[in-house]
Amino acid sequence: QVQLVESGGGLVQAGGSLSISCAASGSIARIGFMGWYRQIPGKRLELVAGSTSGGSTNYVDSVKGRFTISRDNAKKTVYLLMNSLKPEDTAVYYCNAEVATAWARPMNDYWGQGTQVTVSS
Repeated sequence: QVQLVESGGGLVQAGGSLSISCAASGSIARIGFMGWYRQIPGKRLELVAGSTSGGSTNYVDSVKGRFTISRDNAKKTVYLLMNSLKPEDTAVYYCNAEVATAWARPMNDYWGQGTQVTVSS
């Protein structure tokens, strides 16, 4: 069993900052991609930021220059630092990770339960 547990989130004023984190636990042999998606009401789930095991990162255009994704492989944790937040960043943010539960097994997708981020104007 693999669990992704998110923490952080909450309410912040526009222009403010917030950090969310996601820790993976359970039977984990290796972790590949780790990333953050968000669900804005009325819109499709979108990838906000991603991080590969090799250290590459990518961001959706709307958050470039404002959000920073990082990971601590030893702690099996991924972080998302969000600066200069805008009301349109309001969403439920979901952690996603590709995890293999044994070295010989393929990667599977796992998801956190989501954490609400609300940005007031």
